[in-house]
Amino acid sequence: MSIPNFTLNNDVRIPVLGFGVYQTPPEETIAAVTTALETGYRHIDTAAAYGNEREVGEALRRSGLARDEVFVETKVWISDYGYDDTLHAFDKSAGKLGIDQIDLLILHQPLPGEFERTVQAYKALERLYADGRVRAIGVSNFMPDHLDRLLAETEVVPAVNQIEVHPYFRQSELLAYDTEHGILNQAWSPIGGITFYRDGSKGSTLEDPVVGEIAAAHGRTPAQVMLRWHLQQNRQVIPKSVTPSRIAENFDVFDFELTADQLAAIDALDTGVRGGPEPADITRENFWIDIPEA
Repeated sequence: MSIPNFTLNNDVRIPVLGFGVYQTPPEETIAAVTTALETGYRHIDTAAAYGNEREVGEALRRSGLARDEVFVETKVWISDYGYDDTLHAFDKSAGKLGIDQIDLLILHQPLPGEFERTVQAYKALERLYADGRVRAIGVSNFMPDHLDRLLAETEVVPAVNQIEVHPYFRQSELLAYDTEHGILNQAWSPIGGITFYRDGSKGSTLEDPVVGEIAAAHGRTPAQVMLRWHLQQNRQVIPKSVTPSRIAENFDVFDFELTADQLAAIDALDTGVRGGPEPADITRENFWIDIPEA
């Protein structure tokens, strides 16, 4: 089947549903991405910090799909922020992926303690975009105050902001900010995977009774209901799995629709508790990763 698309603020089209490889070991990445592409996914989301760009590229080559059939997204890690370093980060990622042009290249964290480095990194993305080496640029985990400053000091409005969004952490203010500024919200951990191992949480979203009741009403799984919730609220989603049955399950979300009341019931599950790290806590001192050459 053909996946619907969202149109980014520069008229580039991105599939509404993608496949993520966060925490996927390199030795499992080729098989997982191969399964995803065979299932019908046409957007793969990776990152320099994941350590599996090379394997994503190998799966793309083995697929036999034309380059323009798969939307490839990756991220620059904070170790490579700064104008020249970020330009070189593109070379490293493109080399590992085995492609000349990256569809979407984004900054992985705002690095607010050294935001001038972030601004310079984004200006490097603007250069890559102007030169046609990337088709779109964006950010990840940026809060409204980070975006305010970025927009004031740069020219190109980010095409996406990839952020933690799931029923237990909706980030409604940030979602509204992004939408108002023409930035597509891209949800990581869209089915709440981060909640499965969060200490002191109210438990897993997959076992939430509200989600379960809605799933039963549609004859679907909780994961499918949560993905549908995102899609109907115009968020792009990148679920991840290495299990073929779950990869297929997460893709099978286009033939049912939640009601307005069901969407509102899921919205009401928001706890305001972030599962991932606070963006301000991500510093080069504590989260330095040496990103290898291609």
